[in-house]
Amino acid sequence: MPSLLPSQRPARAPRAQLAEPTQAVLRLKDGRRLTADLKVISLTGGLLSLPQPVDAGCTGRLMFLTEAGMVAGSAEMLTPLSGTLQPFRFINLNPDDQDRLRSAIRVCGAQNSSDHGQIEHSRPW
Repeated sequence: MPSLLPSQRPARAPRAQLAEPTQAVLRLKDGRRLTADLKVISLTGGLLSLPQPVDAGCTGRLMFLTEAGMVAGSAEMLTPLSGTLQPFRFINLNPDDQDRLRSAIRVCGAQNSSDHGQIEHSRPW
């Protein structure tokens, strides 16, 4: 007999709100190259501050430098939150980049907790 209980939503990936500016480069499929500031990051995506938003659904290559090394992956831009803030989701991130990103999030979380900060777990985006 099928269960009548509502399905549980999977736990969200830990998010790290970056205390220091982290510059990112977004190369879109149409050839445009945009520089952005990375504000929040997780293993599944993050939040960029862009000079102007990009159309939701656009995909491209996102690259940024962490304390653990360079992270580069394919990303899809999501609906902008404002004129400058736009979330994205990773659509392809190879295992080495995942490891560097995981390490960077862990380091950021440790720095945040030593500064009485916290990893962002419940952002609406």
